[in-house]
Amino acid sequence: MNRYIVNRLLQLIPTIWGIYTIAFLLMRVLPGDAATVLAGIQDDPAHLAALRQTMKLDQPLTVQYVSFLEDSLRGNFGQSYITGQPVTQMIAEAFPLSIELAAVTMVLALGVGIPLGILSAVRQHSIWDNLSRIIALLGVSIPVFWLGIQFQILFGVTLKVLPVSGVGLDQHLILPAVAASGTTLALLMRMTRASLLETLNQDYIRTAYGKGLRQRSVIWVHALRNALLPVITVWGGSMANLLSGTLLVEIIFSWPGMGRLLFQAISTRDYPLLQAIVIVLALLYAGLNMMVDLLYPLLDPRVRYG
Repeated sequence: MNRYIVNRLLQLIPTIWGIYTIAFLLMRVLPGDAATVLAGIQDDPAHLAALRQTMKLDQPLTVQYVSFLEDSLRGNFGQSYITGQPVTQMIAEAFPLSIELAAVTMVLALGVGIPLGILSAVRQHSIWDNLSRIIALLGVSIPVFWLGIQFQILFGVTLKVLPVSGVGLDQHLILPAVAASGTTLALLMRMTRASLLETLNQDYIRTAYGKGLRQRSVIWVHALRNALLPVITVWGGSMANLLSGTLLVEIIFSWPGMGRLLFQAISTRDYPLLQAIVIVLALLYAGLNMMVDLLYPLLDPRVRYG
């Protein structure tokens, strides 16, 4: 296991380098740059050239790339081109808010999706199964931005029972968390149902029933633990996606997290901020995937890493 962990950590190095390089190059082949966005297209050419020189945008791409790589290895991601704030400080302010939103969203998705999946599998073809599949279909089909706007209109404008934007109170979390949880809830529900149905048809489950064990004992002790392996895989990917994929939710509800910060960095060509966010999210994604791999032996003793 220790050898496996070391190998996975070593694999993070080329992975993060590749993601960083792609993000660096893609943002620089787009028309315009941060100086043009900051000063305006109609600005004086001399002032625009001086601004590019100050931002070091007049240097060759290789020089910019090597310079930022050296600084980032020392933990210095530079300053924002737009606000002048240290990039590390901006991420430190936004990151906890994204973690908070993602955690509440995931708790909601797990607390509803897995029980619905279990109920749907145990009561296959019943009204509960049909209802659960309808919920899963709606969760996958409804766009998160449309759902968020409808929540704002219904609960914020019409009923006036919940705030529709900002942070500060626990109530601010309810609408964005519910809106963001739809897709993850549906995926967990569908995966739990499919995996549990497959497990319930295994020979050892029929043997457990043949021994006279009650259905509750068979499901919770014997079937569910093995059925959770693919569910854990979906959970790991969903958690990583929530940390970087709540962009629309954070914009709609004015939630100042990483998604909104990423949108601002892309819109203003704020290269130092954008590259730092990409690196942080890539590390989180890789770390969560490694954590999911390490959970497998805890759920299924047959899984071993050499």
